Amino acid sequence: MSLPAFIDAGVEPHLDWIALTEALRAGHLRPRAEVRDSFLYRGEDTLLSRAAWIDGLGIAVKSATIFPGNREAGKPAVNGGVSLYADGDGTLEAMLDFHLVTRWKTAADSLLAARLLARPESRQIAILGAGAVAGSMIAAYSAAFPGASFSIWNRTPEGAERLAARHSAAVATRDAEAAVRSADIVCTATMSSEPVLRGDWLQPGQHIDLIGAYRPDMREADDTALRRGRVFVDARATTIEHIGELRDPIARGVIGPEDVVADYYDIAGGSFARRGPDEITLAKNGGGAHLDLMTARYMLDRWRASMG
Repeated sequence: MSLPAFIDAGVEPHLDWIALTEALRAGHLRPRAEVRDSFLYRGEDTLLSRAAWIDGLGIAVKSATIFPGNREAGKPAVNGGVSLYADGDGTLEAMLDFHLVTRWKTAADSLLAARLLARPESRQIAILGAGAVAGSMIAAYSAAFPGASFSIWNRTPEGAERLAARHSAAVATRDAEAAVRSADIVCTATMSSEPVLRGDWLQPGQHIDLIGAYRPDMREADDTALRRGRVFVDARATTIEHIGELRDPIARGVIGPEDVVADYYDIAGGSFARRGPDEITLAKNGGGAHLDLMTARYMLDRWRASMG
């Protein structure tokens, strides 16, 4: 019996953003994933366990701990691990670095939506937030929208300045409204519990990419944004009833579940698409375990290919 592979950042030179989005697209042509999420809370600290099983791809179990207070001690706020099991016999095929899988899965999840919903000529991108996800989104968007430029806003201006300094196509801004109004694509990647994106700022033809909210008590976009945009999600099962971005406005009657136009399982039927150049599309990135499974399988395949 062979030992499971351990896959870490050494595989990254063999990965490609566009190829991963195609792997995610292909994964949604398979039978619908069986997905189970569980959350445990201790104040602001969270244990999130996600498991997925897709016939033909196998099983992934991902556990994440989110301790926001770690930042004050200079430690990562998010930690965890990913296990990938064979579909045929359930044996452990690989252990994957949690941060590697999360970084690529999260950004590719949003990038797939942008490839399907954003106008192809989009080149001006506003990012609200300046953490690790924001940095990954610069790399991911650049792969699909060559020549794109980025405006980065953060609650702490120094954070935006540090991120912009690492990317020649990015500039820091202290005016979130101006950045949003001038953007083709708007990305929120914060840890906010209160909306940082105002619907009154949105312009015809924009694509809105909501990433940060992952708990029932978290929001990044206000009610007006939800009303003005056509709403898409990566998976209904892991967003509508679980994440405050949709759960809260639905509970208050601002929008209804029927206002979620499509998820990735609707790609094949053609409904996960922009209808015209002036509509505002809004995609919520929920990042379910099925996407971790698709990403982990893609990474294992690329790792094996690199080993000859």
